[in-house]
Amino acid sequence: MKQVVLIVLGFVLLMLLMAAAGAFYIVDETEQVVITRFGQPVGDPVSDAGLHFKLPFVNKANFFEKRFLEWDGASNQLPTRDKRFVHVDSYARWRITDPLLFFQRLTDERGAQSRLDGILDGETRNTIANHDLIEVVRTSNREFAAADDLGVAVDEEILRQIQAGRDALAAEVLGAAQGRTADLGIEILDFRFKRINYVEEVRREVYSRMISERQRIAEQFRSEGAGEAARIRGEKERELRTIASEAYRDAQEIMGTADATAADTYAAAYNRDADFYRFVKTLETYRETLREGATLLLGTDGEFFRYLKSSR
Repeated sequence: MKQVVLIVLGFVLLMLLMAAAGAFYIVDETEQVVITRFGQPVGDPVSDAGLHFKLPFVNKANFFEKRFLEWDGASNQLPTRDKRFVHVDSYARWRITDPLLFFQRLTDERGAQSRLDGILDGETRNTIANHDLIEVVRTSNREFAAADDLGVAVDEEILRQIQAGRDALAAEVLGAAQGRTADLGIEILDFRFKRINYVEEVRREVYSRMISERQRIAEQFRSEGAGEAARIRGEKERELRTIASEAYRDAQEIMGTADATAADTYAAAYNRDADFYRFVKTLETYRETLREGATLLLGTDGEFFRYLKSSR
């Protein structure tokens, strides 16, 4: 009998401990709680951090985040207004503003993420479809200073003034999505395009235009370089002709001066002894004109013959 009483007391004590454990719950600073009784919300949400009481076994504490939550969208292939297809990858930040309404409409974060997929992906598709490709890939109408420095023309499609731009499109998606989540107990804080990339067909077209543009720039540089090279070669030839003509003129002047000096010297020598000078010039003429083995015919009345005969 005593053993049965001990067992009953132990069971009662265990139940009391379980009831005590289920009657209290701790709310963290980053959490908020909705109390439900048999699946139905009871009372107001609890957002104060600390130890709180609830009815054990009957009430259940449902915990939700106070902090900002992340939504990461899937990369989708979307058409623009001008029938170009792009891959759009986006993300957003959101938070639970009304945990009771959130619990009633979405139940938990998984349900919220699924609902956000439909809302944000749909608004992104609508926004992209209402704008041209140039509006999606550009942010502002900034000046292309680099192209001006290169002195090349830029595609008119690129220079076309945009009315919105990528940041404005992101704000448009955010505003439309916020209007659709106001009755869900959540607030979308921010929306951004993480990556926008061309599909393969558009990418090939863009690469082809980029290649042709670079080839045109290269051809322009080559033509300018060839013109500059021709100009440098022309200046070089002109300077060479100038130097050569000046050198020829100086050489002719020096040769003329030398010939004049030599002529004066010869004239002075000739005036001193005309016969001897004439004789020496005759010898020089023979030396320059006669070759080895040549036969020389001399007359008996010639000066050279008389000179040879007298030298014997």
